[in-house]
Amino acid sequence: MPVSRANSGSCTVYLDDTPVCACLVAAGQAQGREIRTVEGLTDGDELDPVQEAFVEAGAVQCGFCTPGLIVATHDLLRRVARPSDEEIRESLAGNLCRCTGYEKILDAVRLAAERAHA
Repeated sequence: MPVSRANSGSCTVYLDDTPVCACLVAAGQAQGREIRTVEGLTDGDELDPVQEAFVEAGAVQCGFCTPGLIVATHDLLRRVARPSDEEIRESLAGNLCRCTGYEKILDAVRLAAERAHA
């Protein structure tokens, strides 16, 4: 299920393991709760497989939308092992990208899903 978007989806983070747009969360709502950003997906110096797939598929261009797209993809793949293109599009709805034309983003999601279940 896509996250409720404020404007671009670029600020998507996990709040208590649920993806939210950080720009819609007041500081008081986050107090005492676990917040995990795109940087928190790494394991030390190793990128998360979703992050690696975005780099390899060329889905990272200017970088503005990348954090939100990666967190949304990470969440999708936790819920759906092998998402269809329709499920990918639905999950990433609201994440705006002006550089890639979205095809490379779809390629990255497919690649991450394929590797996760190879």
